[in-house]
Formats: sequence, structure tokens, C-alpha cells
Amino acid sequence: MGQIDGRGPISALCVDARFSAARLLVTIDGVPVGQVIVPLSGGRAATDVVRAAIRDQLGRALDVGVPPLPAVTGPLTVVIATRGRPDSLVRCVRSVLRSDHARLRVLVVDNDPEDDRTAAAVRRLADPRVEYVRETRRGTSVGRNRGLREARVRGEKCVAFIDDDVEVDPAWAGRMVAALSEPGVAGVGGPVLAARLDTVAQLRAEEALGWQKGFSRRRFSLAEPPPDSAVFPFSPGLFGVGANLAVNAVVAGELGGFDAALGPGTGTCGGEDCEFMIRLVLAGHVLRYEPSAYVWHHHRPSLEELDDQLHGYAVGLGGLLTKIMVDPVGRSAALRRIPAALRRLRQIQSREVAAEVPRASRLRRLRALVSGPVAYLRARRAVRRAGGAVPQLLEPTDRSTD
Repeated sequence: MGQIDGRGPISALCVDARFSAARLLVTIDGVPVGQVIVPLSGGRAATDVVRAAIRDQLGRALDVGVPPLPAVTGPLTVVIATRGRPDSLVRCVRSVLRSDHARLRVLVVDNDPEDDRTAAAVRRLADPRVEYVRETRRGTSVGRNRGLREARVRGEKCVAFIDDDVEVDPAWAGRMVAALSEPGVAGVGGPVLAARLDTVAQLRAEEALGWQKGFSRRRFSLAEPPPDSAVFPFSPGLFGVGANLAVNAVVAGELGGFDAALGPGTGTCGGEDCEFMIRLVLAGHVLRYEPSAYVWHHHRPSLEELDDQLHGYAVGLGGLLTKIMVDPVGRSAALRRIPAALRRLRQIQSREVAAEVPRASRLRRLRALVSGPVAYLRARRAVRRAGGAVPQLLEPTDRSTD
């Protein structure tokens, strides 16, 4: 993986000889316009080969570009819910601290820690912009809700959530604040790009995860339904993923935050980010996709880890669908979209086949999907027994005239 200015000087590529191709993120004035694949010979590509790949694969996008966002100086709180991965966390936090956005606070939420390694890692960073919070209850949703609550207590409006296995672009924070400051916008997602594609597992992950949402600005709301999604707003992944998400803290709090019965650290393993974004749109708010606010994700390096990750996502999807179907509002809307949903499921299966995901792994995920309903109902009961709240899907409301 690499990055290059599409209108700047083009240099030859030289990487490890074992690679037959390189992927480059092409930007114009720092704003991404697309990715290209450059063929390599012995790990090398001459300048004219790189230039031709950019021109042939991006074409007019190089001339049009993406207009820059206005400069906005408002504060941003970055919440990172983490558990037992101090090295990855430190890499993530350092990337945030390299931001060109001045008004920045990083809140590390140590989620049900087994030891003090994360706390020690934060202390070693020795940066006043980084704060540590210990959350004794397990679950990514619980950790994010804790961070959201801490931000709201301070009266902070813009809150971003990232995973501890990403690195953010230096301009990411400022662009998130600018996009979230647009009138009517309550949430912003951005690209999650592969940091490395060194292993077979990472290559398969890039295809199977389907996190690449393109480099065009988009708005999603009930008043502006996308023409390319027949299952909207029940569109897992259409809006982006929780590894790169910013929200209006007031709106997120009013919606009840993330569902603590979904996500890593629970029996459902995932689905919490998609559920939150669906609920935000159902409540009549606008969700924005901002291609210039991108992060780099470190995919799992081994096939075993990737298989476990995809298994967890399948359980989470089953849990998310269960929540939709047990809710009267969700059920009535979702039943009308079943044919489109089945087509979408076949597309996901075809994507995994194209990514050469083994048949045994695909069957394992099908079983995981089927197990999602029981996992969600159990997790929901556990949350309620512990005194937690499980936010309900809301009656769809058009806020376009507010």
C-alpha cells in the first residue's frame, strides 16, 4: 500500500521483489480520488508504468477531483475502546496525535481489562491530550457508550469512534469535524483502507470484508434514499463501519448510544455499528459519507484470525436482523425488503467466493448467521438483567423540514 499525489511528480516504485503488484491511494491536494493497481516486475515499476496506471484506471476523476472541505476549528473527542492490545493501541493513538487539528482529545476506554498494560501504555505516551478511562463491563458498545457519556458530560458535540487497529490520516480529525458541522448531519463515516496487503489473509480480507465504499461524497436519510440500495435503510455496511465513525454526541445520546447486546465482547460478536447507523437514519437524521476522512486498517495477518473475524461478523449480522424483526417498526419495514435482502446476501456470498474464501469457512459463517438470533436474544436478556438499556428502533420520521 502506498499514497501518491495524482497531480504531483510521479516516481518509480521499488518494493520487495516477491510482490507482483502494488496498490496506491491517489489523492489531489490531499483528498482521495481513488485507488489503482500498479503491475510490478521484480518488485519494481518504472515512472511511466505508474503514470499510465493512474491515468488508465482513474481517468476523468483526476481532472474533477473532490472539492476540499471548509476549515472548521471545533473540538473533537476521539474514543478508542480497547482490550488487551496495548501495542496496537499505541500505534493508533500516535497516529491521532499527529493530526493537524489543534483542538483534539483522545479518550482511551480500557474495556474490562485483565491487567494494567493498557493503562501503562497510556502513561508512557505522556501526552495531556490522551486520557484513560477504565470500564469494568465488557463489550465494544459499552466502551463506546462510556466514551460518549464522558464527552457529553463535558458538553462536547463532536465525537469520533475508531478501532485500536487503525491509523488515521493527519487530516482525518479536521475533516471529520468539518463534515459533522454541516447543517443537519448527525453522523459521518469514512473510508477504511488496508494498511498492508502482505499476506494471503490480508488480501482475502480486503475482498471479503467489503469495506471499500468508494471516494464520492454521499448523504443518507429517509428524505434522500440512495437509488442503489433496495434494502435501505437496513443496509449493513452501506454507510461505513464503526472503525471510522463520528457522531453528534447530543443526537447519539438521545438515541441511546450503541446497543450493548451487539458487538465484540458479547455473544453476538458484531453488528453494533450497523445497528446504530440504521437507527440514526430511522430517527430522521442525516448520515454523511466523507471520502477525505480516511483511516488505514491493519487486517488480520493469518487466515485463522480472518476466519474468526468473519465468523463473528456473521453472528452479529444474524443478531442485527433479529433485532429488526422483533421490533414492530423494523419488522413491518423489513418484510417488504426480503427479496432485495436475499439478493444482497447472494452478492456477499459471491464476493467471498471471488476472494477465494474456502467453502468450509463459508459454511461456518452460514451456521454463524443462523446462530445470531439466539445469541442476540441471550445478550439482550443479560444486558437488561445487569440494569443496562437496549435501545429500540424508532418510528421513521422525516426531519427534512425541521
